[in-house]
Amino acid sequence: MNDIELRKKALSNDVSFLDYILSKIKVNTEKSGVHSTIFAACPNSEDVIKASLRAAKRANAPIAFAATLNQVDRDGGYTRMTQQQFVKKVRLEAEAICYDGPIIIGLDHGGPWLKDIQAINKWDLEKCMDWLKKSLEASIEAGYDLLHIDPTVDITLEKGKPIPIELVVDRTVELIRHAEKFRREAGYPRVAYEVGTEEVHGGLANMEVFQHFLSLLKQGLAEHSLEDVWPCFVVGKVGTDLHTTFFDPETAKQLITEASKYGSVIKGHYTDEVTNPEAYPESGMGGANVGPEFTSLEYDALSSLSLIEEDLEQKGRIAVASQIMKSLKSAVVESGRWKKWLLKDEIGKDFDSLSAERQDWLLKTGCRYIWTDDRVYASRSRLYENLTRNGILVQDALLMKIEQAMDKYFRAFNLINLNDIL
Repeated sequence: MNDIELRKKALSNDVSFLDYILSKIKVNTEKSGVHSTIFAACPNSEDVIKASLRAAKRANAPIAFAATLNQVDRDGGYTRMTQQQFVKKVRLEAEAICYDGPIIIGLDHGGPWLKDIQAINKWDLEKCMDWLKKSLEASIEAGYDLLHIDPTVDITLEKGKPIPIELVVDRTVELIRHAEKFRREAGYPRVAYEVGTEEVHGGLANMEVFQHFLSLLKQGLAEHSLEDVWPCFVVGKVGTDLHTTFFDPETAKQLITEASKYGSVIKGHYTDEVTNPEAYPESGMGGANVGPEFTSLEYDALSSLSLIEEDLEQKGRIAVASQIMKSLKSAVVESGRWKKWLLKDEIGKDFDSLSAERQDWLLKTGCRYIWTDDRVYASRSRLYENLTRNGILVQDALLMKIEQAMDKYFRAFNLINLNDIL
């Protein structure tokens, strides 16, 4: 079933698009014994968007996008796309390759101080919440299907002190109330919600607190007559984080059992380069986000293409080289965004004083912030021009590098031909 038909079905059943898809997956699991985990790509570049859609078409499977407010927002984010432009971009790219399968578009980490500028400039809570509420409205207007409500950061608290779980619930309810009020008054279709975080600072680091969070959230929504609004996804800490790649099935199953009592499924973040992706559906995971891995692969692809360009230049077949790798490094370093990912013993050090291994990691991670930098764009355009003139299908080579990794997730998550079942 295609995207349009599924949306009509969801509307007629008075449920969100994502909730309807999850219900169909549940029915299929009960019949076949095979569970499917929804794969969500973080759209940190136009090439990731294109690769995601191409891979989804090849797999005949749904594709989800999880866009942070750093990436896509009313101010353009680092992709230089607003919510409206992002949704339009996805739809046009899908149309260009004749992919009409389900496309789930979601907001990732919608919470105060999770947009970098808010934390860097130390905005107060009121200013953060006001901005965030307008961003939620813009997401609903643009046609987002999922809103991740994540008020688990508070920079006003003493460093190292976790935010009280009661405060997380209060702010979660406040943001859902606002989103629902806006949606209902404007007459937009239902949206799905995701809550929680995999980060320790969110306070959901153990089962007791996890259970307390869900109980309080249920009570808080009921107090505001929002019994019919319940998150389909709860983010769980399932072993993976920025520097670990092993998914913990036993922990996941415990969280899944608890969340199922409320009608929710668990979603994993930091799924990048996970060593056992097949364990996600085996454990019953509802969804998984992947992001930095694709930035790293895009960087690697450009690095490989730059070596081909160097060889062609030495052979006299290129007049002016692109200097793409120098442009990438300069843009990442000058942006200062690499400092966000420094380890404790690296804080305060200059970029060039770090080890070659760390520099490489920070460049690959930080590139997502500067793909749209004017200098990078110019160098990249020159690289493409130089190689295209020499008969090299540049973009196909780059997209295939990213798609190869995505194919792994479509297979491991039991998504191949799921569109036929939906």
